Amino acid sequence: MQINKALNSYIDSGFPIIYINSFEETKVDGIITSVMGGRKGLEWNGSESFCDFKTKRVLIPENDLPSTLSLLCADNELDRKFLVIKDAHLYFEDPKVITCLKSIALKISQGLDAVVIIVSSVLKFPKELEKFITIIEMDYPDQNEIKAQITAFANEQEVPVADALLEEMSLSFKGLTEFEIEQLLSQAYADGGEFKRSNLKLIFDQKKQMIMKSGILEMIPLKERPEDIGGLENLKFWLERKSKVFKSINKAIEFGVNMPKGVLIAGVPGCGKSLCAKVTAQMFDVPLLRLDMGKIMGKYVGESEENMRKAIGLAEAISPCILWIDELEKAFAGVNGTGNEVTVRLFGTFLTWMQEKTSSTFVVATANDITKLPPEHMRKGRFDEIFYVGLPKPEERRKIFEIHIKKRRKQDLANIDISSLVSQTEGYSGADVEGVEIDAVESAFVDGSGALTTEHLNSAIKNTHSLSEIMKESLTNLSKEYENRHFKSASR
Repeated sequence: MQINKALNSYIDSGFPIIYINSFEETKVDGIITSVMGGRKGLEWNGSESFCDFKTKRVLIPENDLPSTLSLLCADNELDRKFLVIKDAHLYFEDPKVITCLKSIALKISQGLDAVVIIVSSVLKFPKELEKFITIIEMDYPDQNEIKAQITAFANEQEVPVADALLEEMSLSFKGLTEFEIEQLLSQAYADGGEFKRSNLKLIFDQKKQMIMKSGILEMIPLKERPEDIGGLENLKFWLERKSKVFKSINKAIEFGVNMPKGVLIAGVPGCGKSLCAKVTAQMFDVPLLRLDMGKIMGKYVGESEENMRKAIGLAEAISPCILWIDELEKAFAGVNGTGNEVTVRLFGTFLTWMQEKTSSTFVVATANDITKLPPEHMRKGRFDEIFYVGLPKPEERRKIFEIHIKKRRKQDLANIDISSLVSQTEGYSGADVEGVEIDAVESAFVDGSGALTTEHLNSAIKNTHSLSEIMKESLTNLSKEYENRHFKSASR
């Protein structure tokens, strides 16, 4: 494993404190044991306190961490030894803990043959120890390792797993730890004594829990389907092609196809950009995660950058998935020169990731005004394509009217003159059309007519100020800008 090599390298090079970020203590114990060689292992944890690393036999009962570190520091007891500290982050407010760890680190730097390994599920340490600490993050099992784990479990339980299901399960399990995978396999087996495609919902629910616990990303429920989009045929056709690649990504890569990166959908507010993000997840048959930049921004130094790395890491762990960044220009407002340093660094982190990412995380970014974004965002290699969504054309407005009327008053659709509605709504956005239909249905209910009529809809149109009225100048300028930049039209 990669972590074994990294750990060995750091130990051989004399790195004083190694911080392993993981909650899988049993697995980490095995890794540490494999690199100890002939050295003795000591451990401090909150349960047994000071004990032997391998046997967990208590050496000094009820000895707290500050006392243990003071003892080891003063008597130079760490020569030719490993010291493993579990969940040390809980004690980093104690000045004595910081001072002792710093003293031990300095002695190791000066020749003491020892190493301190901190094992914690939370990555947190004081500024005073920053120069002495080297971080190792536990890798999630790759697809081949997951396949091996599923196969071993299935063989142990004497349960066959079809090749197609094994492929699908191993892909879905990506982003989970060995412990979580084992738990879900046990749960699936207990629910009928076999593995079925319906068991994939268990995996989805587990990943949903991961998202909820993060507090940074949000998993959006999916109800919208491609037929809920009125028009935008070019964009839907393009997404359909990408979905075929995404659903067979391993075969596609073997064939020579590049990993899909994402799409930027720019254009007029209220014309279906957010709807397209949700529909993309349906087409790709993967979870939809929304990145909330408000939750990324922290109040402490380095917190925002760490949150961004966590969000990206979590999205990659959950993959395959869609990562939706709504109103991209607001998320990175000020990166053209007026923003603060934090925003610029976050923007840089995001751009680098978009350029270099190899995971099956497909980014859908939506924006109303991309003129506020730096030109770096528009370069090929960031996004696979950039689409412009304009005000709906007559045929698209027809479809939008039909979609929304069907949702609420399907039985009245045949008696409504859609053509007259279309001719009256030039310059209306999709949201404007939906608003007309909502107002008309309410009027039909209030006046007790018992049905939605063309007259109700005509009246609602007369009382509506369309987007093109309210934002005429800015929409004209935006349309020209997008045409000048040769963005693809989402409509035919």
